[in-house]
Amino acid sequence: MVTDSGNASADRAGVANAGIINGDVRPEHHEHHHYPAPRAVPAPVWPVLVGQIPELASAFQARRGLRDQILAARQRGDDVVLTQRDAARAGPDLGTRVLAGGGGVGKSQLAAWFAKHTDADLVMWVNASSLEQVITTYARAAARIGVPGADGVDPASDAKVLREWLHTTDRSWLIVLDDVTDPARLAEWWPPHRPTGWTLATTRLRDATLTSSGRRKIDVDVYTPGESVAYLSDRLTEEGYAHLFDDQATALAAALGHLPLALSHATAYMIDQEERCAAYLARYTSGEERLAELMPASADPDAYGRPVAVTLLLALDAADASEPAGLARPALALAAVCDPDGHPDTLWATTAVTGYLSEHRTGGAAQPVTADQAYKAMRLLRRYSLLTHTRTDGARAVRIHALTARAARETSTDQATVVRAVADALLQLWPDNDHTPTDPVVALRANTTTLAGIAGDLLWRPDGHPLLYRAGISLLNAGLHTPAVTYWHHMASQAQRLLGDEHPDTLTSRANLATSYRQAGRTNDAIPLEERVLADRVRLLGDEHPNTLTSRANLATSYWQAGRTNDATTLLEKVLTDSERLLGDEHPDTLTSRANLATSYRRAGRTNDATTLLEKVLTDSERLRSPS
Repeated sequence: MVTDSGNASADRAGVANAGIINGDVRPEHHEHHHYPAPRAVPAPVWPVLVGQIPELASAFQARRGLRDQILAARQRGDDVVLTQRDAARAGPDLGTRVLAGGGGVGKSQLAAWFAKHTDADLVMWVNASSLEQVITTYARAAARIGVPGADGVDPASDAKVLREWLHTTDRSWLIVLDDVTDPARLAEWWPPHRPTGWTLATTRLRDATLTSSGRRKIDVDVYTPGESVAYLSDRLTEEGYAHLFDDQATALAAALGHLPLALSHATAYMIDQEERCAAYLARYTSGEERLAELMPASADPDAYGRPVAVTLLLALDAADASEPAGLARPALALAAVCDPDGHPDTLWATTAVTGYLSEHRTGGAAQPVTADQAYKAMRLLRRYSLLTHTRTDGARAVRIHALTARAARETSTDQATVVRAVADALLQLWPDNDHTPTDPVVALRANTTTLAGIAGDLLWRPDGHPLLYRAGISLLNAGLHTPAVTYWHHMASQAQRLLGDEHPDTLTSRANLATSYRQAGRTNDAIPLEERVLADRVRLLGDEHPNTLTSRANLATSYWQAGRTNDATTLLEKVLTDSERLLGDEHPDTLTSRANLATSYRRAGRTNDATTLLEKVLTDSERLRSPS
């Protein structure tokens, strides 16, 4: 399929509009399309919330000492960065590095408490794990509150307009940057230091740049012994199981290393099995042999002794034995390769997920699993606090803590099958129109990024998985130029390394990298790459292959953008001639090629030639649109 960009398009009826063919072709991949500018939004009703604030955990602990530190920093006018305490500075019994590389100490929960209790006019909860999501959320906020200059066309431009608005507005605001992973890339997007607003960030990093420019870093440790015991008491009491709290609660909290995540798993298991603290502690300590097999002593360098993995496995065994039996373990394997910040619960109704669960049900022969059973399996994981499910969170309805996910992945025996099943499921959910930064599309891209990072080379066997290409094309569709360049540069490198210099996927990745260069205004980088792709496709696929035609049209677009009108016209004339011969005179792509050439003639001053072509385009379009 030949697709278009610039001012060119072809609608479902085959009507062509003036412009230039753009994008690249891969039979099973959608490529770049145009979309209309979004409509104006009504004036905001303050206060405004942008983003999804996580729900506070059951028996949430106030952690007054930490809250007082945050409030004191705010009163001094400082932004606040919540990070995890350096293990080297932690006490011998309170180390916080655990299985899967840390986390689980409650940084995001503290930030969520402040976000829920602020009286600011604007509250933004921003997933700061990727620059793309930061830009997209800023752009959404700009559109939501009607910032002048935000036109909904270029997310990066709208994001910059929002930062300018934050500099000057009298409105109060709180922006939470949750899970900052790359402070250097985020630097230019950090909210301004203003008396009317403040920024609260969470990160696992200990980076000097995070404490500059009026920012105060506050270390978040595991619970204190008192907070741990209070959590056990509060949670059991709230659930109506106060009788399970006994004199071994202090010992159990210590055995769990006072880690909030581990305590959550433990209490969920105790409630479901109606086990007292003493009984659970005995089960916990009896897991030595199994833990020794799954996580040897070398995997516990911080003397946690029995970190969250043991608690996870105890809860998973109970969940897997509950109805629908045998589905909890494979369901957790699927959730563990999704974005911890959330995936849509509709994923559990896809044939890719039900197919995987049918084939990997534990404790018996494979049998068909329905979408309803898959959904119940996900809810079963929620029951045991292995993940959370909040229906009102939409595209982020199902969340899993990063530590839980990592622990689950480390027990997986067939990661290749798991990642391909989730990749297939995400692709099945992808909408045809992803040109606007809707929550579902942003969530799908985030889940693709997480999955690709976990999968490594597994999604390149035998070829690049179509999801990888769909996600990259969506960046082009959404006008996210900088993230698109980064993405397609990585894709081109991966394809060349794993598939070879002349593999079709390698050529497709290079072609889309060139498109991202051109969209970002880097025409001089785009042209030599497109010339190379065209030459390779002529040599490998032949002069008349659809991908070759698309490459020629893409190169013409770049020539045109660089002011090389004659070169662009020569290529477009050949594209039209080949399209008429190979596709037919009335094929939508032929109509688009004719309109593109007419536009090129007009820019070259050949008005009569342009008029003749456009008259034919109009006549053919009207005839094809009319009922036969």
